[in-house]
Amino acid sequence: MAERKPRVTDWRLVVQSRLDRVRADLAALGPSDPVDPEGDVWRRTAVEQAAVVDAMLSDREPWWRMVPSWWSGWYIERAWRALHEAEVATISAERGFMGRLPGLQARVAQYLDDDDPRRRALEALRPGEFTPAVERAIVVDALRAAHDNSDFAHAGSRALRNKLIAASLVLFVINTVMGVVGIVKPGIIPLCVDPKEHALPTVCPGGTAKATGVDVWLVQVLGSFGAVLAAVVLLLRRRPSLSPYVMIGYQALIKIMLGAALAVVGILALGAGVTSGLIGIPSAAALLLWAVIFGYAQQIGTRLLDKYTDEVLDQARPLPDTPDGPRMAPR
Repeated sequence: MAERKPRVTDWRLVVQSRLDRVRADLAALGPSDPVDPEGDVWRRTAVEQAAVVDAMLSDREPWWRMVPSWWSGWYIERAWRALHEAEVATISAERGFMGRLPGLQARVAQYLDDDDPRRRALEALRPGEFTPAVERAIVVDALRAAHDNSDFAHAGSRALRNKLIAASLVLFVINTVMGVVGIVKPGIIPLCVDPKEHALPTVCPGGTAKATGVDVWLVQVLGSFGAVLAAVVLLLRRRPSLSPYVMIGYQALIKIMLGAALAVVGILALGAGVTSGLIGIPSAAALLLWAVIFGYAQQIGTRLLDKYTDEVLDQARPLPDTPDGPRMAPR
C-alpha cells in the first residue's frame, strides 16, 4: 500500500521550515553539559514538542473529522503552539543563549507592549548580570508571553473566519429564499418601478411591464456583480496575508452575498418612491444598472469589516516597527 503524502498548505510550509531550524539548533547543541543539568530537561522538552509538530504536519484525519478539525483550527493551532514551545526549549537548552539576546528582544517587541514588565526585563538584561538560571528564566518568560499573544491572536483570527462563514451562509439562505419566492409567486417581492411623476411606463427587471419569476434573480445577480467589483478593489489593495488563516475569500463572499441582498432592497426602495422626483427609471437597463450600483454600495458597510479584519490579522502576525512607529498594513 502506497504511503499517503502529507498535505501541503502554506501554513504547513512555514511551520515545517521553522521546525527544521529547531532541529538544526538541537543538533548543534553538542553533548550534554554536566554542569547544567537543566539544559538536558529543556533539550528533551524540545524533542518532545518537535515530535508533536511532526504529528500535526503529517497526520491525515478521517474524512468525517476534517470539517470539525478545520472549523476548530485544531491542527493549525496545535502545531503552532507546539512549535513555539519547541523554540523556547531549544533556546533554553543552549549554553550560549544570551548570544541570541538581540533577536529575542526583536521578536518579543513585536507581541508585547512597551510597558510589559517581561519585555522591559528582557530589554534590560545584560550578559553576566545574573546567574544563568535567572537569565534563562527572564528569557523564557518573555518568549512564552510573546508566543501566547501570537497564539491567542491566531484563535481570534479563526473566530473571525468562522463568523464570516456563518454570516455568509445566513445571507445565502436569505437570498435563495427570496429568489425561490420570486419564482413561485412573481410580484410578491415588488421590484417593478412605476415612476408616475416622470410620465414613464412601469418598468420591471425582466424588461416587461409585469412582474416575472426571474426579476428577483436578475436583481440579485446584478447586485452580486457590483459586489464583485468591490471585491476586486479589495484584492488589489490587500497585502499578502501572513496569518495561518486567510480571510480574503470569506470577505469577498460576504460582499457578494450582501451585494445581492442590498440590490433587492435598493430596487424595492426605488419602487416605493423613496427617491420620488429625483431619479427616473426609463428602462429595464437603467433599473438593472441601479441594481449593480446598490450591489457595489455594500462597500460602505463592509469597509468597516475590512478594517477590523486587517487589525485582527496584524495582531496575529504583526509587521516590524519602523522608525516612525508600528508599520500598518497598506490601506
